[in-house]
Amino acid sequence: REQPIFSTRAHVFQIDPATKRNWLPASKHALTVSYFYDGTRNVYRIISVGGTKAIINSTITPNMTFTKTSQKFGQWADSRANTVYGLGFASEQHLSQFAEKFQEVKEAARLAREKSQDKTELTNPALSITSHQVIPSPIISSNGPGEDKLFRSQSADVEISTEKERLKKMLSEGSVSEVQWEAEFFSLQDNNTRLVAALHEANANVDQWKKQLTAYQEETESLRQRVAELEAQGTHDSSSDNNKEELSQTLEELELLVKAKDEEIQMLKSQRCGRWEAEGEREETLQKLQELEARNAELEQRLQAAEQSLAQGRAQREKLQAELTRVAEAMDVKVFELSELRQGLAKLLDS
Repeated sequence: REQPIFSTRAHVFQIDPATKRNWLPASKHALTVSYFYDGTRNVYRIISVGGTKAIINSTITPNMTFTKTSQKFGQWADSRANTVYGLGFASEQHLSQFAEKFQEVKEAARLAREKSQDKTELTNPALSITSHQVIPSPIISSNGPGEDKLFRSQSADVEISTEKERLKKMLSEGSVSEVQWEAEFFSLQDNNTRLVAALHEANANVDQWKKQLTAYQEETESLRQRVAELEAQGTHDSSSDNNKEELSQTLEELELLVKAKDEEIQMLKSQRCGRWEAEGEREETLQKLQELEARNAELEQRLQAAEQSLAQGRAQREKLQAELTRVAEAMDVKVFELSELRQGLAKLLDS
């Protein structure tokens, strides 16, 4: 008996009868909400069924008003059910479609009521007189007043039947369109679900990449600090290298001096037998020889210490150069990974 006109899915709410302010959800999930036309009673209804229970069974009257309270929520009051219904839609487009259909159905209900009243007035002359307070003239045509009334009633019936045929045609076309719209709606809903899942996955990847980017930035900053420390230490090592060069030059001078002293000692040793004529000169020469030997031993110790210091400085310098090379390679790798990560973020933001 009732034919569907339009269907959509929405979360159904009813006003709290105690407070008349708070909304009470009628179900945990979104339900199918449909417009129906009762051809027997010539009325329009909004019906939504949850399981085996009718959540909404609201008859649309011309004085009803559907109000959009937000971008995705609308409501209307049903005085017969003594409640206010609220619908939460998935998008603003669905809300607009439901509101437009509500206005169309309300206008159709108004026309249906007017046609029903006109038919009642035409079939009941007493109600027509009471309603309009206009008494038709008994002399209307040569056929007499009875035949005139019969002519008017048949014209009204023809007009009403024509209107009924037009409404039936519109409703049948609406049923076909409703099926197409419902199929398109569920297809769009599936696409929306997939897009939402992809968006959530992309957001999770973006968050992970942001954390990884932050970690790379922190590691890069620590590497930069390490490089700065190594450069400062390298500057210090450069000053140490200068000191080492001076020390090497001093060592060379000491070696030449030791060599000269050795030659002098050898010459003195070769000449001591022939030149020591007096005991005083011999003791003085021996004392000088001992002083020279002690000086030679001291110079040799200093030479050995300087050589050890030079070897340690060279080893430390090689170690610092190897460390600087390793840090530079690590920074190149991190910079490459950071550039790839930025390109990935740029592509994701573009998409």
